[in-house]
Amino acid sequence: MTVRTFLVGLGWSGQEIWLPRLLAHDGYDVVAAADPDPGRRAAFTAATGRPAFADTRAFDTGQADLAVVAVPNHAHAPVARDLLLRGLATFVEKPVCLSAGEAELLADAERRGGAPLLAGSAFRHRADVAELARLVPALGRIRNVDVSWVRARGVPQAKGWFTNRSQAGGGVLFDLGWHLLDVLDAVVGPLTFDQVAAVTTDDHVNEAGWTAAWRHDPPAPGVTADVEDTVRAFLVAEGGLSVGLRASWASHSATHDATTIRVEGTAGTATMCCTFGFSPHRVPRPGITHVRAGEVSEIPVPPEPVGAEYDRQLATLGTLASAPSSRGRAIEGAHRIVRAIEAIYAAAATSLVPAGPAEFKAGER
Repeated sequence: MTVRTFLVGLGWSGQEIWLPRLLAHDGYDVVAAADPDPGRRAAFTAATGRPAFADTRAFDTGQADLAVVAVPNHAHAPVARDLLLRGLATFVEKPVCLSAGEAELLADAERRGGAPLLAGSAFRHRADVAELARLVPALGRIRNVDVSWVRARGVPQAKGWFTNRSQAGGGVLFDLGWHLLDVLDAVVGPLTFDQVAAVTTDDHVNEAGWTAAWRHDPPAPGVTADVEDTVRAFLVAEGGLSVGLRASWASHSATHDATTIRVEGTAGTATMCCTFGFSPHRVPRPGITHVRAGEVSEIPVPPEPVGAEYDRQLATLGTLASAPSSRGRAIEGAHRIVRAIEAIYAAAATSLVPAGPAEFKAGER
């Protein structure tokens, strides 16, 4: 069965990640696209021979089986809600939504429209993440997980929508942090947090030398970024499992753009180090290290082409779009993630205010 696909958004993600893969996959037929930019629409039609609309509402959803939404963050929930209410299975890139309130609106649209919301970071589909998840049962009772994604120089679209709070929802926490929280869910299972402490900083986000040159984002002169470029958080889940999270778009200490996940249990520790995403500044030797009772084992991870996780994710979307069991699952995960993000921002905001001992409950909800 060929999945008739409506691509919403022809920006960097739509053009660099989704359109080439959809066109190359025999299981998908891109029947139309939508984007407010007339130049992008014209280029899409010239390349595919298919129509492109300025507004998703001009498209007849009965002509598609699946929508792939790759628009700026602030438009994710409104666009997805409209498509879901019109009965079209809808895949939304991260962040699925920018607040718990938006998550509830999406859940309502999914129920009323009858079609599933599909979501999830592509990185849970990486081969090394799957191998790490397979190791977890051998680690005993999990006590702590550290998740980190640090770029040497990687501020995206400096001074554009990506670094504008009203359009992006936040900074690196919504960008890289959402991925880390989603992969955390995939590796150790769903978590809700009782206690959160956090700090955010914005030391580099307005300095041109720290931008992600490899993204080739057009500059937006005269606009000042108002989001964080680094977040550090410590979260405690029900049952006492602790999670350390760090996400940075820029760092003096990093020589490569590195992602690290360390899972510590009563019977051992497993640490994965690699590079998520498309940055060319990659960890030279990615892999997984397993330590048990002082014995160190290196777990081989087969090399994969950059972006293979997106191909693997795409291979599952068509089936999920038509499966009744898909309804409710993605929005549950998105709701957990966005509540954790809201708690981290709340804790970081409170940490800027000097507090006496009696006030040190800022991270609680």
